[in-house]
Amino acid sequence: MRKPEQELAEIKSMMERSTRFLSLSGLAGVLAGIYAFVGAGIAYYWIYFPDTTYGLEFIPMNGENLQVNLMAVALVVLILAIGSAYLLSQQKSQRKAHQFWSPASKRFLLALFIPVLAGGLFSFALIHENAYQLIAATTLIFYGLGLINASHFTLGEIKNLGIGQLFLGILAAFFPEFGLVCWALGFGVLHVVYGSMMYYRYDR
Repeated sequence: MRKPEQELAEIKSMMERSTRFLSLSGLAGVLAGIYAFVGAGIAYYWIYFPDTTYGLEFIPMNGENLQVNLMAVALVVLILAIGSAYLLSQQKSQRKAHQFWSPASKRFLLALFIPVLAGGLFSFALIHENAYQLIAATTLIFYGLGLINASHFTLGEIKNLGIGQLFLGILAAFFPEFGLVCWALGFGVLHVVYGSMMYYRYDR
């Protein structure tokens, strides 16, 4: 006969799988951080060094060209991050014999993307009003709120990651001249740190 402790552990594991999305890949967080670093580096180069001589046939950008190119970089970073998260999390769910599309994963995505979508729309409103200095703060704050909201349906580390994003977003709102640096710290450094922690704790 099995010990009662083993039966309780199995029951707890089944309840967690049914209520929490446990297939979130830590490696995807690391890759998202790397994508964000590269994107922030490109944006920093374009914004603050328009007349530098290094680089291959660099053409200075200003005005509408700069806006379009920055939005294109942000879109590429977003697509790469979401694509990596989807593929790696799906592989993890297959390896762990978990169901990827489940009520828990749907609740997680809904809790995350409602604040993120609201933040994206608000960012477009800021662009429309030429309030570019607040875009970094806005994306960090709404993303942080989305992570905190979604942490109820996934791994606990996500909540701490969200709090870190929220703190950096508020900091960027008060000091907009450091907005891009805060954005790189939030989407870059924090993703790499927490992604690494989750990978070594849950994915190996």
